[in-house]
Parts: sequence; structure tokens; C-alpha cells
Amino acid sequence: MSRRYFGTDGIRGRVGSEPMTPVMMLNLGYAAGTVLAQGAAAKEDRPVVIIGKDTRISGYMIESALEAGLSAAGVDVILLGPMPTPAVAYLVRALRLQAGVMISASHNPFEDNGIKFFSADGMKLPDSVEQDIEAQLNQPWSCRDSAQLGHVRRMNDAAGRYIEFCKSTFPSSLDLKGLKLVVDCAHGATYHIAPLVFHELGAEVIAIGNTPNGVNINDHCGATHVDTLREAVRTHQADMGIALDGDGDRLIMVDETGKSYDGDQLLYAVVKHRQSLPGFAGGAVGTLMTNLAVEKAFERRRIPFVRARVGDRYVLETMLERGWLWGGESSGHLICRDKHSTGDGIISALQVLAALTSQGVTLASYTAEVELYPQRLINVRTVQSVDFKTSAQVQQAVTAAEEDMAGHGRVLLRASGTEPLIRVMVEGEDATQVERWAETIAAAVRELAT
Repeated sequence: MSRRYFGTDGIRGRVGSEPMTPVMMLNLGYAAGTVLAQGAAAKEDRPVVIIGKDTRISGYMIESALEAGLSAAGVDVILLGPMPTPAVAYLVRALRLQAGVMISASHNPFEDNGIKFFSADGMKLPDSVEQDIEAQLNQPWSCRDSAQLGHVRRMNDAAGRYIEFCKSTFPSSLDLKGLKLVVDCAHGATYHIAPLVFHELGAEVIAIGNTPNGVNINDHCGATHVDTLREAVRTHQADMGIALDGDGDRLIMVDETGKSYDGDQLLYAVVKHRQSLPGFAGGAVGTLMTNLAVEKAFERRRIPFVRARVGDRYVLETMLERGWLWGGESSGHLICRDKHSTGDGIISALQVLAALTSQGVTLASYTAEVELYPQRLINVRTVQSVDFKTSAQVQQAVTAAEEDMAGHGRVLLRASGTEPLIRVMVEGEDATQVERWAETIAAAVRELAT
């Protein structure tokens, strides 16, 4: 069954346009509540769902609509207020609830918003359940009798619970005393959480991007705009910078020189450290976008490495299939399954800091063996569905690029699962060659897309 609304990371779109409208969110709440109630019927329990959101102004509207739909379906609701996506995943497990809902469009601008669902185990909903919700959206519905309506309450200590959980993933034998950290919260859901986590573990913290106003989320800050963090690290003469995105599940780090480290390099640092600890087993999962230099570095350390489709849900699926504990994406989604069930920017940063602190090394020296290949990514926006796989012009450009690089590079084209984009990626040893072919292929895709 094809899915109309759910993409690789839930439902996402421009607020005010389908599917991100108040009516649609009301219907979605009722549909999701109905599916969850069917699952809970066998246990004779009333299902309970938590709802978190990032700091977008549209979160108020969407939260209210979802809350109404869930309540109308007979589902109890706990409102968390602004909370990171991984906090919702943690709390749904810790509270033994049926599901969690996160209202966020992650790294997108404030005009967008989205919905992510988490199951009782703190993982993204299985495809089959998302399909059930989509099917229910097409069915007529009516409000439950008054006595059967869901109750709604707020959880006032959600932030404190999550802060303590994050701190528990850092070794009790270590602390961050003596470190000066700049923490960029992207004016997003971690603004009242991330600085406290690192401060309570002993670091001197300079918080930036921590004054959300509803419209400044991800605006020239956070994990997608690292220049702001670089400047702050240099200005404050900090030891390191930590950049999170709007919903707190991405991480990019910056060292004292202003050099940035993406998800590929940070995944390598975490797994390299785990290999030095007793009981290490398994390997690491990357994606089709993972830099080839990381794969080769894992190979030199004899750590198994495989690539999954792009998207943290596919990384996690591959990890679960193989029984491995670590995986991630270049964009900064890192999953440390020995610490959490989903990607978590704060917890990932703590794992990197634990590696560096325990070894007494810098991030630069610890990842020195990973010399990233030049990689150029161009996002081509589309106004309609395009099939680049059957375009002779696009495929001719790809073939020419691969022949020119002669086994010393690769080309990847893929459609985004969250935005109307075709992503063109070229990677190779020669930066000039990579740039030239990326522009050539992107031009062919643009012509096809217009």
C-alpha cells in the first residue's frame, strides 16, 4: 500500500497547506487514536499518548488539534510542551505508554512543521502502523460519548527527567570540569535542556541559540548553520562547540580552531572509543551518503561497516537486523543504541566527550585517520514528480562522471523523503573534478525538473 502522507520521517509540510492544516491534524489525531485504541482494547486499557513539540509558533495550533482528535477517539493525552524529539522517545518508554508524538520539522525553517510518531519501545512507528493510520484517515469518524473522552494533563517535570537521563549516559567516573563549551541550541527544543546537561556535568557553558521566539528556529544557527558556532567558539576561546538542530536529534561539533566535524567523523570517534572498551562486538551502520574515507577507516580498524538507505529509520532498521549498536548519518543523526533507542544530539555529544576525556585527546587528533574525501551535495528543488532514473540526459551525465573518475569516486542521486528535492552527490579524490561533475549532473536534473 502506497503512503500519501507519511515520508521517511513522519509527516511534514508547509503550515497552512495540506497536510499541515488544523483540520488535517484533528483528523490525524483521531485516526492515530483509533488505531491505538484498537491495539489497547485487548488489554482493556485506555491508551495514553504524550505530545512534545519544538519552538515553532505553529506548534500551539497543531498541538491543540492533535489533542482534540486523540481525546475524541478516547485516548488520554499528556502534554510535554517544548521538548526534544529524543526526549519524547525516552519518556514514552520510561512511562510505559502506548505512543509518543513529536511536533517538529527538525532542521527545516519555521514555516514548516511535521509530526513524528514513536511506539511504546521508543522507536519510530513501524510502516504497517503508519499504513493503518493512513487507512483510518479515509474513514468517517464521530466523537466518543462524553464519558469515554480522553483526559488531558500537562507534565511539569518532563525537562528535569530528560536532563537526568542524558547525564546518566555519561560515565560516572568522568566529568567535564575544565572544559569550556559553546552550545548552540538552534533556538529550538533543547534551549532549556542542553546547556544544563553539560553544565551539571562540570563544563563551563556558553549557550547561544537559546532564546526562541517562535520564528527564529534554525535561523542561521544550529547544526545546519555551523558558522555561527565557529565564530562563538573563537570569540569565547572555547575548547569545543556543540551544534544541535531544532528538535535536538542532530549533532555537529566544532573544535577550538573552528574546524567542524560532521556525523561521519563523530560516529567514527564514538565507535573507535567503544572498540577500546571490554566486550566490544558488532559494527557500524552508515548510509549511502557516508563519506568513503570513514568506511576505509573502519576497515583499517577491522570494524565491520555497512550502508543503509538515507534516513535514520533505515539506519536503525539495519542496526536491529544485525544486532549492532552504533550507526549514523553525515547530517549528524547518530544512534548509540547502548544508550538510547533513537538518535539524540545531546547524548551523542556526551559519547564523543567521554571518548576524548577518557583518552585525554583532542577531537582533531582522535579522528585524524579520517581524511574526508571531497564531497559536493547539490539539492535541486522540484515542482513536480520527476524520474531521473529514466532520463537519458541525466544518466549520460552520471555515466560520464563515473568514467572520468575511473573508480576513484562515486555518484549518488536520490529523492528526498521529507522535501520536494532531488539530492545530487558526487564524491572523489579530486575536489575540482568532484565540483565540476556535481554541477554538470545537477544542471541535467534541473532541466528535467522544470
